Amino acid sequence: MHCASVCGAKMIISPNRDDLQRIVVLNPKGGCGKSTLATNLASYYALRGPLPVLLDCDPLGFSMRWLERRSKQRPPIHGIAAFRKSMQVTRTWQLRVPQETRHIIVDSPAALDGMQIHDLVYGASNVIIPVLPSPIDIRYAARFIAELLLVTQLDRSETKVAIVANRTRKNTKSLDQLMRFLNSLRIPVIAVLRDSQNYVEAVGRGVGVYELPHHKAKHDIEQLSQVVAWLERRRMPQIEPVMRPVAAQAERSLVRHLH
Repeated sequence: MHCASVCGAKMIISPNRDDLQRIVVLNPKGGCGKSTLATNLASYYALRGPLPVLLDCDPLGFSMRWLERRSKQRPPIHGIAAFRKSMQVTRTWQLRVPQETRHIIVDSPAALDGMQIHDLVYGASNVIIPVLPSPIDIRYAARFIAELLLVTQLDRSETKVAIVANRTRKNTKSLDQLMRFLNSLRIPVIAVLRDSQNYVEAVGRGVGVYELPHHKAKHDIEQLSQVVAWLERRRMPQIEPVMRPVAAQAERSLVRHLH
């Protein structure tokens, strides 16, 4: 299966565009906040410039609906509805990336199999995995991360994959359980994002928390900035995972801190 059957994400990276940082927000578990994280990263890079690309691979189209609500007066974001095939233009034209773009944020779908995970990760500069603090999400994340290790070949010496604890509530048992689980993975937890109404408000307005009044969104901006800081430190060559036999060992981890 070519990744075009997932969203065409692999096709948009042309050999002469090694200046692109392709950020994949990935977790096959639905409802873990992938789209919210992806749209907020797109908002940040739009504010900073140049024009970022938000590549929506999810048939639910959350990111594209968010873009539709975005005011034309806001810094622009080039949206690509990769889950939808256009009958008017070629697939290559539909998935084109503007020449000035330096950042592509990929909003991945739920319910992916191993091959689809492989295809989405192929060519990625960074992979961010949001995980919620619930027993179901923790169990699902454990299985998914094991599968990610199985179908990709990434060296521990390369820090390209990270986890974000999402929609957390401070001083709760569920958060303690989540952090114990995440810390056991030897994959960096780069941010703990609180369960905040600012994200809900931002989604409804087609903006990110960076675009809300600073006095109102200060704490959320500080937390999300930890994700941005990690991405800025880890602008690295693109990932080229290799499919492994099902029986292969999945012990090779993904990361170590470079700094």
